[in-house]
Amino acid sequence: MQAFKQILTEDMYSRQEQLTFWDCDKFMRVRPAAILSKIAVFGGYHYDALGYPRERLMEAGFVFLLSRIAVKFHRLPCSGEVLTVNTWENGAKGAQVQRVFEMLDEEGRLCISAKSDWVLADPHSHKMLRPSAFTLRELGKCPKEIDCPEPKKIVLPKEGLTDLGSRKVVWSDLDGNGHLFSGNYGDIVWDYLPAELQPLPCREFAINYSREAMLGDNISIRGCSAENGYLMEGAGANGVCFTARCTFAVGETY
Repeated sequence: MQAFKQILTEDMYSRQEQLTFWDCDKFMRVRPAAILSKIAVFGGYHYDALGYPRERLMEAGFVFLLSRIAVKFHRLPCSGEVLTVNTWENGAKGAQVQRVFEMLDEEGRLCISAKSDWVLADPHSHKMLRPSAFTLRELGKCPKEIDCPEPKKIVLPKEGLTDLGSRKVVWSDLDGNGHLFSGNYGDIVWDYLPAELQPLPCREFAINYSREAMLGDNISIRGCSAENGYLMEGAGANGVCFTARCTFAVGETY
């Protein structure tokens, strides 16, 4: 039996995890939704290790909310592989804070890199806070360059969009905050991609989270083709919930 490692250094948190059958698609390669899920929870693991669990943060009047994610797939790992997931805080970017990631296989080869932007908020008033308001500790800075595009605002064209259908938020979508879990958006995107794109290996994926989707909400989804990929957005009754961009390795199949 292999004992997986967990390491905390001055500026990094590292943890090994094995990709399960559930983490992967019909080709046994990791699903983008599984990577989004790890991005969502590893910041919590890091802060737990530092002595700042979610409960302590909330008592102090702070919560970190995901805003944008950009992911680069250097190699698509498969079911059963053990990944070492390294994460660093990466300072503030205007009104947001950044957390970055590298995911390596057992030979130390880089498989996935990611950058994520988070908004600091008061969990009680839901008021957005400037990063400078976070007084529990000084935000860290990643000491290395992460080979991944910066998360940016994704804007779809106003014309030429295809209506792809709607997706109702159901009970199993909900996380501990009572809304659609951020990782689940990856599966929604792939479920509504054109059929000819779904089997292609993903090389880059980016998503913006705009509004929370709650139980019973119907998300109307539309999209359009883009260079080597696809753009998609989902909107509820109160406006756009997410926008996403997928870039594929055109010509490669599994």
